[in-house]
Amino acid sequence: QVKLVESGGGLVQPGGSLTLSCAGSGRTLTYDHIGWFRQAPGKEREGVSCISRGGRSTYYLPSLKGRFTISRDDAKNTVYLQMTDVKSEDTAVYYCAADRGPLSTTCALVPWKGRYETWGQGTQVTVSS
Repeated sequence: QVKLVESGGGLVQPGGSLTLSCAGSGRTLTYDHIGWFRQAPGKEREGVSCISRGGRSTYYLPSLKGRFTISRDDAKNTVYLQMTDVKSEDTAVYYCAADRGPLSTTCALVPWKGRYETWGQGTQVTVSS
């Protein structure tokens, strides 16, 4: 099965930008829905965004207010999360996960247990001045 590795996290100032990458190895991600999730200390894990196979359908956590953009480059077997105008509440460990062989042509963030079975190790994003 595919292995997912996140990268691109780090320290960023409020209002700044950051792009996270989720690289797959072992097999193609072409036919998978990919989701981005985050978990802050003491908080529940929450879905941030997802992108369908082929990239024709996307979904975003409504509270993001258009600040994040998800995309995929199947030629590079990589999914991206572009973060702009970051805020302190964006501080969290960010994970990407694969929904393998989905029946629907549109992705979904919930329920994530059982739906997203392959996860990366996470990358830390810290928003601070």
